[in-house]
Amino acid sequence: MTTTGAKALRGIAAAAVAVGVAQLTAVAFGPEADVRTAVGSSVIQLTPGPVKEWAIDTFGTADKLFLTVMVLLAIVAIAAVAGLLETRRRPIGSIAIVAAGGVGCAAVLSRAGATLVDVVPTLIGAACGVAVLRFLVSERFSETGDAQETDRGRRLSLVTLGVLAAGAASGVAGVVISRLTTSVSGDRSAFALPRIDKPAAPIPAAVQPKGVELAPFVTDNANFYRIDTALSVPQLSRTDWQLRIHGMVDREITYRWEDLERFEVVESVVTLTCVSNPVGGELISTGVWTGYRVRDLLADAGVKSDADMVLSMSVDGWTAGTPVEALTAEDALLAVGLNGEPLPIEHGYPARLVVPGLYGYVSATKWVTDLELTRFDRAEAYWTRLGWSARGPIKTESRIDVPRSGQDVAVGPVTFGGVAWAQPRGVRAVEVQIDDGPWEQATLGESYSDDTWRLWSYPWEARETGFHKITVRATDNDGYTQTPDRVDPVPDGATGWHSITFAVR
Repeated sequence: MTTTGAKALRGIAAAAVAVGVAQLTAVAFGPEADVRTAVGSSVIQLTPGPVKEWAIDTFGTADKLFLTVMVLLAIVAIAAVAGLLETRRRPIGSIAIVAAGGVGCAAVLSRAGATLVDVVPTLIGAACGVAVLRFLVSERFSETGDAQETDRGRRLSLVTLGVLAAGAASGVAGVVISRLTTSVSGDRSAFALPRIDKPAAPIPAAVQPKGVELAPFVTDNANFYRIDTALSVPQLSRTDWQLRIHGMVDREITYRWEDLERFEVVESVVTLTCVSNPVGGELISTGVWTGYRVRDLLADAGVKSDADMVLSMSVDGWTAGTPVEALTAEDALLAVGLNGEPLPIEHGYPARLVVPGLYGYVSATKWVTDLELTRFDRAEAYWTRLGWSARGPIKTESRIDVPRSGQDVAVGPVTFGGVAWAQPRGVRAVEVQIDDGPWEQATLGESYSDDTWRLWSYPWEARETGFHKITVRATDNDGYTQTPDRVDPVPDGATGWHSITFAVR
């Protein structure tokens, strides 16, 4: 290894120890002390809205993995520079580690519920990182210029690699132990959904078009899309959960889990859509939700007549601003179950909001613990502060699922298909255009409700070989046909016709 490489490696080893020790020590302090998650969350908070939108558009549900990799690469790069700058007489690299520790402490303190005690693991980790770096540049590993130089260099490399491995191992151990000690999977497994007082209408088989392999009308839990800002999934048990309702109300109320037993349990089938969904995107899913009407919970608090917004907050501090009239509608739920099971942890266990007709950024708060009655001219939620519109009604859109872009289609009869949505207006018609031909009516699966998507199919005779294009557009029950004008998701949702190219062979 070259001298430059060896110097960079010792900086990386020192950083590995700093982060690893902090991660392992944080186990004794709780999730709020996790500097890795705190820094990642701060990066998410400080990232400009257009950059976040690019990440979601580019990486979809893998956006958090991308962020994690980028943060790790940034740490490695900074650490390598620190190693190059560190000498016995000039502890510049050590100063960089101390500065990084200060940034980590600030990130920890910025998290909801964090206290000064929670920075202790970060401080310990930074101190260990400095100690390691000073050790690796100490005189015992210095260059001598004599015959022992090669042996000393080899010994330094081995020690550095050993320290690096130990730092990485401690970090992994911290993550594993933390997940084991904080996980609410056991609490979820012990939870049986309450008996449903008002079940949803049965879903008829005719919602699924015949002759084409489309995604099922109800999305299974494993495939339900997930977009949120939680780098580390919050772990909130039913015992610790509470829902505070305050602000412009007659009286403040805090519900505990057992208080929900006195409310009617309802079941509702609702399609949720992410505002970041591009034209033809897959950030949309339909679920059978079990829960309690939000309006029943709000009724006990007494909503002031001039309140027009509910600022909901998750346990990790994320907020959404929802119109009062939407949260007091019949199907707006405090959901505790999805598709006959307790909510998956990553989808909001033990309780989340489900509001038909609005994009998730203004309605679908997971791990919800706070509802503040306020006004749009007084408060802003997470995404509206970043330039997104304050109200997010879902736009009329449609998507082609069969065939996929670039797919080969055999000569002869074929059936295409996809989905269309326009919650809460519902879809009245879907039209398909092949190449530059006329618009033709697609066959619609049976409509379940205006709050759910609608599946469609289109039979076609593939005669001419070569490349072809298929385009789709939908018309909602208000008579609006979606526009061909392509608009990016920012600030209130994408528009445009979805087209794909396929080949007849």
